[in-house]
Amino acid sequence: MADNGRTLTLHLGHDELVIRRKWETASIVNDVLVALWFVIGSVLFFWESTTTTATWFFLVGSLQFLARPVIRLTRRIHLQRIGSDDGGTSADF
Repeated sequence: MADNGRTLTLHLGHDELVIRRKWETASIVNDVLVALWFVIGSVLFFWESTTTTATWFFLVGSLQFLARPVIRLTRRIHLQRIGSDDGGTSADF
């Protein structure tokens, strides 16, 4: 491809790919942690002595469910700030 002054655009495209991977990774890590909190909380509900701890695990998992849309919104805002053509649709992950 000839250099027609679009070097910045190509570089921006590369940065966008890095940004997408970073936000996708954050989303995946968050989803794994949510699953872990709920599995651990579920197991702890088998014994009366750990019911309070289980409830805390469920609360942490629930708060991380709130983090899911926050991660997507943060990604969208970041992509809009750098001028992404895609607009940061949530269908990416």
